Amino acid sequence: MKQTQRNRNAAPPSTGPLTREELQLAARNHSMPLEALRYEVTPPGLHYVLTHFDIPDIDPDHWHLRVHGAVEGSLELSMAALHREPAITVPVTLECAGNGRSLLEPRPLSQPWVLEGVGTAEWTGVPLAYLLGKAGVRPNAVDVVFTGADSGVQGGVPQRYARSLPIREALRPDVVLAYAMNGAPLPPQHGYPLRLVVPGWYGMASVKWLESIEVATTRFTGFQQDVAYRYQESADDGGTPVSRIRVRSLMVPPGVPDFFTRTRILPHGPVLLQGRAWSGEGAVTGVEVGIDGKWVPAHLEPPAGGFAWRKWTLPWVADPGEHVLSCRATDVTGAAQPLEQNWNYQGLGNNVVQRVRVLVE
Repeated sequence: MKQTQRNRNAAPPSTGPLTREELQLAARNHSMPLEALRYEVTPPGLHYVLTHFDIPDIDPDHWHLRVHGAVEGSLELSMAALHREPAITVPVTLECAGNGRSLLEPRPLSQPWVLEGVGTAEWTGVPLAYLLGKAGVRPNAVDVVFTGADSGVQGGVPQRYARSLPIREALRPDVVLAYAMNGAPLPPQHGYPLRLVVPGWYGMASVKWLESIEVATTRFTGFQQDVAYRYQESADDGGTPVSRIRVRSLMVPPGVPDFFTRTRILPHGPVLLQGRAWSGEGAVTGVEVGIDGKWVPAHLEPPAGGFAWRKWTLPWVADPGEHVLSCRATDVTGAAQPLEQNWNYQGLGNNVVQRVRVLVE
């Protein structure tokens, strides 16, 4: 009942035009231009950003990270202390769980992503498992709760943004407490001075502006865990939690765009189609490119890391006329992108194949 009441505070899905509230969110939270898929590592200013509340104003000289709860000894670390700890650098593709939401009909009302809520960066920081080991996790630990400095109201609930990971996920060697992005200090919008990065999981798990890590002996039931970020069929459905990124591929739109419609225009003749593919469930094993409904296997290049996207290419001789291009990835589990929309009440995990309309002159 508690979850149902909270979900009723949000507007139901709509078949109408974008609302003023959606446009406000779209102005605050920017996507990665699809032409930036050419970069193996996304420049910070092009990487997608989703900020639930306000970007907090944090004085790094007075900031500290607290590790507490079901541990043998609590820790309180300044940024200088964190920099003295062992560090790793992990290339990770992060994607917003709501990527593709605006394509759904009826459209769930929230951040109206099209397909560009994604980016790949090299994150440097302290392995989470190392700090948890230093604190000494007790055997009865169940969840690890991460709380950021950002606060606000969502679903009628005042809160600081907080998420948890099961203890087995938190102890993975590649989960990192990052203080650098692409070799430079975190930009404010990406979580300065410290953020969590959880490879393979949708971006909601990678809590920004991190201030507290609590090892809990019971399952965390905060708003962002038990109400938001759940696959639901209706407002009354308790749903299932969103976790790992579903397999997806995207194409660099070829040619040049019409300013308003973004229809692509290119001359006839040879063109190299290219893009990136990724999955939170494991390695991408194949990408097919659709040309007017006919599927052709693309060439895959090695990935930059276990949870970083993989480049694909396909030569195409473009004949004059209108064409529809698409791309479809498959991962090591056998999962492939669906050809039709995967509707759910919150508009999450919609990994339908991308379709690009082109006019060849």
